[in-house]
Amino acid sequence: MAVGTSSFRDSVDRMFGHAAGLMDLPPGLEEKIRVCNSTYTVRFGVRLRGAIHTFTGYRSVHSEQMEPVKGGIRYSLDVTQDEVEALAALMSYKCALVDIPFGGSKGGLCIDPRAWDEEELEKVTRRFTYELSRRNLISPSQNVPAPDMGTGEREMAWMADAYKRLHPDDINARACVTGKPLGLGGIAGRVEATGRGVQYALREVFRHDDVLKRAGLQGGLAGKRIVVQGLGNVGYHAAQFLSLEDKALVTTVIERDGAISNPQGINIDALRGHIRATGGVRGFTGGDYREEGLLGLEDECDILIPAAVESVIHADNAERIRCKMIIEAANGPVTADADEILKRKGVVIVPDMYANAGGVTVSYFEWVKNLSQISLGRLERRHEEARARMLIEELERISADTGTNFKLAKGFKDQFLIGADELELVRSGLDDTMRETFGTMKEAWMANRNIDDLRTAAYVVAIRRISTAYGSLGL
Repeated sequence: MAVGTSSFRDSVDRMFGHAAGLMDLPPGLEEKIRVCNSTYTVRFGVRLRGAIHTFTGYRSVHSEQMEPVKGGIRYSLDVTQDEVEALAALMSYKCALVDIPFGGSKGGLCIDPRAWDEEELEKVTRRFTYELSRRNLISPSQNVPAPDMGTGEREMAWMADAYKRLHPDDINARACVTGKPLGLGGIAGRVEATGRGVQYALREVFRHDDVLKRAGLQGGLAGKRIVVQGLGNVGYHAAQFLSLEDKALVTTVIERDGAISNPQGINIDALRGHIRATGGVRGFTGGDYREEGLLGLEDECDILIPAAVESVIHADNAERIRCKMIIEAANGPVTADADEILKRKGVVIVPDMYANAGGVTVSYFEWVKNLSQISLGRLERRHEEARARMLIEELERISADTGTNFKLAKGFKDQFLIGADELELVRSGLDDTMRETFGTMKEAWMANRNIDDLRTAAYVVAIRRISTAYGSLGL
């Protein structure tokens, strides 16, 4: 951690405290909402490579005003109890902000997934699932994990299968985790959901001229210069969608081994292919390479997207940040100290609990799909197509009878006659969530002159909803 920089947990608590201080909460409720309800530490051994290796894992439950609680599981050697508890708190606020009926949770396992082969990781994951299950820390009705840093569809498939073997009579067993492969109860669009949510969040921000004016921006996303830190799942999809679909220019990409810059825009697919082939960005011919990658955070740009880990923008580098807007695709990439500095500089920050809520939103859709035991759109798709066909045929009949020679635009008829499939419904639901949530957040921001930024507005909305839920429960 940089000198003078708050810890991740301290930053979350400070930001929460700032927002809660603007509210008239009943005595004791602020502390009840702030603290984690419980954190479980598990240590278990797995025989690998002829020896027993002991692993330490955590599962923190922050808030149970709604159940089940929801939150990812990350595999990293940097996992700590403080980090997991801070992330669990963010999940509570995030779910409340986007109005999803989950409480907040988070988990982590101290392991370097790159140090073990697939078979070994599967053994570890299945044993971790057993340890969580015996403490009711994985369950469709109580605690639903999801992928996070170092985990993905593969690990979720192992966890779902391990849970089902432990609970063979649970018809809803597949709903014990989200982020599963499509063939095992997953949902279309989940892999790219967080990155897609970042894109939808930015699109919504750019519909509000008054917000853009505060950032010194105008117009649309086309041509805007973007710096992306981290080209993992979230960063890759956000960068790819923004560059291909919105015509923005990703001018710098920062990775572990350095940064690549190109003022004309980087080919994101080509760069990702290079990273997969070589393990890093060094040697990529589509831009200029710098070994000191984190200095790329200080490149002049319109939009900065930190999409990797927490606390990369802190008190020691915040003054040198030269962007107009930051959208937090990662959890907690801006510390509380840096947040204050950037606000003074006029940088508009689109906060993590909103910007990266695409993952939990689509996880919610997957959970609902698993409980209903039916794919989204399966019942109504052909009915929608039949009604659309009736409308087109009636328009054509009227045109023929009246001699108006009415003709539909080329391609419109074919597109109109196709009913929405699961992917389209997921994208529609995610887009609607991001639009509605930003409107609620902005309304809170503009309604109170003491709320001076979007992050505080987001916390106020989340805290208000959690406090209302607790009040309904008699607390």
